[in-house]
Amino acid sequence: VQLQASGGGLVQAGGSLRLSCAASGIIFNINRMTWYRQAPGKERELVAGIISDGSTNYADSVKGRFTISRDNARNTVYLQMNSLKPEDTAVYYCNADVITLKRAQYIGWGQGTLVTVSS
Repeated sequence: VQLQASGGGLVQAGGSLRLSCAASGIIFNINRMTWYRQAPGKERELVAGIISDGSTNYADSVKGRFTISRDNARNTVYLQMNSLKPEDTAVYYCNADVITLKRAQYIGWGQGTLVTVSS
């Protein structure tokens, strides 16, 4: 299973970006996909997650501004980020908990994608 994250970039405060994370490989089911971020000098923190029944959860700092969604047919999760703030600047990572066609559990990380929000 491979995870490919994309969509990061440079944006002005108040702007928007959409991140994508596509899971590829012999996937039977995706239990959960989660976005984390890590700012310079800080620990990695959870941003938003979505589980198999569609339930979502968000960090308090992004509630009302970020929306996580998924396309089951494409095994892809999205993070729509609106009203971006300089403090949202970080490397964003996706994490997935999947069941493969061999019914094995795989938990892994995609490569990070850098989001920079200028003031």
